[in-house]
Amino acid sequence: MSPHQTIERRLQAAVQGVLPDADVGSVLVRPCPDPKFGDYQTNALMALAKARKMNPRQLATQVMARLQVDDCCEKVEIAGAGFLNFRLSAGALAQALQEAARGGPLFFQPAAEPRTVVVDFSSPNVAKPMHVGHIRSTILGDCLARTLRLLGHRVITDNHIGDWGTQFGMLLVGWKRRTAASGQEPADVDTLVELYRGIQADIKRETLAEIQTRHPAEFEALRKEGRSDDDLVKELLKRDNKPLDYSPTGVESRAELVKLQGGDPGNVAIWQKMIRLSQAQFDAIYARLGVKFDHTLGESFYNPQLQPLVDELRRKDIVRESEGALAAFFEDIPQLKDNPALVQKSDGAFNYATTDLATLQYRLETWHPDEIIYVTDGRQQLHFQQVFAIFRRRYREASVKLAHVWFGSILGEDGKPFKTRSGETVKLADLLDEAEERALQVVSAKNLERSEGERLPEAQLPEIARVVGLGAIKYADLLPNRQTDYEFSWDKMLALNGNTAPYLLYAYARIRSIFRKGNVTQDAALVSTETELALGAAEELALGKHLVNFGFVLEGVLVDYRPNLLCNYLYELAGHFMRFFENCPVLKAEPALRGSRLLLCDLTSRVLRQGLDVLGIGTLEQM
Repeated sequence: MSPHQTIERRLQAAVQGVLPDADVGSVLVRPCPDPKFGDYQTNALMALAKARKMNPRQLATQVMARLQVDDCCEKVEIAGAGFLNFRLSAGALAQALQEAARGGPLFFQPAAEPRTVVVDFSSPNVAKPMHVGHIRSTILGDCLARTLRLLGHRVITDNHIGDWGTQFGMLLVGWKRRTAASGQEPADVDTLVELYRGIQADIKRETLAEIQTRHPAEFEALRKEGRSDDDLVKELLKRDNKPLDYSPTGVESRAELVKLQGGDPGNVAIWQKMIRLSQAQFDAIYARLGVKFDHTLGESFYNPQLQPLVDELRRKDIVRESEGALAAFFEDIPQLKDNPALVQKSDGAFNYATTDLATLQYRLETWHPDEIIYVTDGRQQLHFQQVFAIFRRRYREASVKLAHVWFGSILGEDGKPFKTRSGETVKLADLLDEAEERALQVVSAKNLERSEGERLPEAQLPEIARVVGLGAIKYADLLPNRQTDYEFSWDKMLALNGNTAPYLLYAYARIRSIFRKGNVTQDAALVSTETELALGAAEELALGKHLVNFGFVLEGVLVDYRPNLLCNYLYELAGHFMRFFENCPVLKAEPALRGSRLLLCDLTSRVLRQGLDVLGIGTLEQM
């Protein structure tokens, strides 16, 4: 048990002794924001006092009289309106560090009551390349899943891919035309994108020609006004009460889509090939990122459930007819009052809300989760507020927690959405390639700065660059508050100083080099029962106290789904270590101190490695 847990449990027992009816589950101990007041504190007594109309300082005095923490705290002080501040004793700190060094938990405990949590993230679309817009959802979702698993929860990851919709009618037309013309089927996702754009262009060209023929005068008048082709087509089609894709190719595309939706074997077979081509691309990128999914259930999986679901919503008066469509209204929810949610269009078609409601139903009935987390960009906030509200009306007794973990955008160094120089969306595979290439330049330059005898073999550099480059992208994405936009800068993310992945990787490699230089080949030698920690220097105490707070930070990440807390903790840990290393000789210390300081080095490297692993970042023994 970590020191703070010991203090917390004894505090809860003391509170229970004074207030037998109190819910001591809310009596928590947390790190002190300012170390000058202590190492840990609690403000829970103020809330308990307020609820009972007691003087909080008087309650704190009564609790202190029953509190038995002399064996782990130097002193306990009442501060302010009723805070209790705790200062950890060096002996208790040393004991906690030694327990971890000897194979105990690494300053965190598995959850006493594990939860089942579904994490929905990444969600790329079939027949399109993954792009930079997918990276935040993929990296953030993977980090949350890793954190939950580390803390002992049952985690189910689900990649809800976009594999259904009107675009497949156009793709089927393009596929068949390409195959008929060349005798070869498309072989990759880039070809599918080319086909889709080609069919879109055909529909636009045919529609524009038809409009010009049907409305020559209006066409020329609007053209002279400077109206774009898209505006011009929409304006004149509205007069004809025609759909945007009523051209011959558009009609053909709709017919192919109807056949697919009706289960036509030929179209289904082609559609499945498109999915396989896309999945091969997804798998390659996920393998590079070290991301794994338990399930990949796309929109098509839920298609058979949509009509029965809407029928049930209608029977329960959760949705009602509006202008021929079916929608849910939220008169009782102020923030949604003016935003009804459509679940079935007037032509009978369904939408994302319908599919997400069916997805929720499946997850609830199949996995019985305690929590479902959706990781998407901030533009979908309204959508998930609506879906969650409908779900609550349908499943009034369900206790499952629903969380929309949204994030901001990635911006270029010009402050605008991150694009290529030509204005195209950046492909994720290209971004990862560039990360490794740039990292190789940095790593190679750093290697040349070493003396010849200290240089790493050239053959090792590409693997080092892979870890550094991919780690730099992940860390730069997880470091900001997830709800803010952040500026994508290669120079900043690949810097070897500052709060970056390369800096943390270098700190880890530097610690491991201590063991190589000291010819300490087995870390087990450090954790002998005879090795006692000596925490005499201020830097040793500061490093030790920071280490034992690792579990706090992991739990904090899950409170509001913020991995940036872990990033900052690891950066501060590296800083504490550097100050310790500069002021406390390790290999040249006298034997008693040498073993103690090697043990601190080992624990620091283990926490760094574990923390970086939670972020999805590998480590390097040499760099």
